[in-house]
Amino acid sequence: MKIRQEPFPIRVIERFGEILMALSITVGEIVILFFDMLGRLPKLLRHPKLLLTQMEIIGLRSLPLVLFASMFTGAVSAMQAGYQMEGYAPPSLVGAVVGKAVILELGPVLTALVVAGRVSTSIAAELGTMKVTEQIDALETMAIDPIWYLAAPRFFAGFLMMPILVICGSLVAILGGYLVSDIMLDGSSPTFFNGVMMRFSAYDVLINQVKALIFGGIVALSGVYVGYRTTGGAEGVGKSTINAVVTALVLILVFDYVIAAVML
Repeated sequence: MKIRQEPFPIRVIERFGEILMALSITVGEIVILFFDMLGRLPKLLRHPKLLLTQMEIIGLRSLPLVLFASMFTGAVSAMQAGYQMEGYAPPSLVGAVVGKAVILELGPVLTALVVAGRVSTSIAAELGTMKVTEQIDALETMAIDPIWYLAAPRFFAGFLMMPILVICGSLVAILGGYLVSDIMLDGSSPTFFNGVMMRFSAYDVLINQVKALIFGGIVALSGVYVGYRTTGGAEGVGKSTINAVVTALVLILVFDYVIAAVML
């Protein structure tokens, strides 16, 4: 008996519809999870130890990696700016270019990417392991709300600590740019920092912090959501870890463009 196949355009439309429906379900689940965690905030503030512990894990322990990456990011930015402008622009523009690029783009985006590689994977692995080993079910059996106990502290810790990490990373990146300008490009401290201040704007700092807040939420929410949806034992935990960091990286880049298009 010959099985009748649908025409190719129909199959394409059906496949597109399946993808669109799956995407809609995912977005809906993420929104529901977000508001569930938001509703647990008052209770979380009455038990701040859970939040403070996650702020240390997500923020303080990520700081050395963020500072290391930021130092070399600023150094490379200054080296590239000096190379491109050699013979065409005054040395003060190196500081202007580095400061503007770091505050608007490199600081928040690279910090978020570095933290996503460390934090999103960690959250997804922790919650995924607890899910497949039924520890989350055990919490519910003991009348402990897993959203309040596990998800909300991680989400709000990421949301609160990312702006601090971005500020520290941006300052260190500018310092790295100054060191390269001073040592390798024969610049001077007044020339570099006058260039930074020449193009400095408080509005740029606002954009920097808006990006940091949104990226912090993305990093933590990606890990929490993917971790909660983990199935399939150890193999599922490994897949969730990969999915969490890929989701976070893609969303960071997408929202970076959206914020730039809206605010610049």
